[in-house]
Amino acid sequence: MKTISKKKGWLFDWKKEFINPKRETYKLTIVHNPEIIQGLISVEVKSDHVYMHLVENAPFNKGKSKVYAGVAGNLVAFVCRLSFQRGHEGNVSFISKTQLIDHYEKTLGAFHFGGRVMIIETKSALKLIDKYFKN
Repeated sequence: MKTISKKKGWLFDWKKEFINPKRETYKLTIVHNPEIIQGLISVEVKSDHVYMHLVENAPFNKGKSKVYAGVAGNLVAFVCRLSFQRGHEGNVSFISKTQLIDHYEKTLGAFHFGGRVMIIETKSALKLIDKYFKN
């Protein structure tokens, strides 16, 4: 947690997410360098789906000069897989920034439920899992 702070370029308070007993926080690393966090995601398993509270790329994975592309997509695919594992058929929801609604519809297959609520259903969840978790 020492490397994940606003001083180090992270936008969110991940320590707060990590200690919240209702939430599960996951990190994405690469195989040969597990010490370097590529991105983080915070979720809450609900009665019928998984809700994504926060997702963030590491500071060096943002913008045009990012080290790795697809970090956020990989994290979302992981949450879709988690939803299947928890018996929720891949169903995931989250709140989007207004300007990103179209982007999430195109890149994640999410649909705009209303307001800023976005939902990923089974079919789109399977596509994301297949894209990011090929054997």
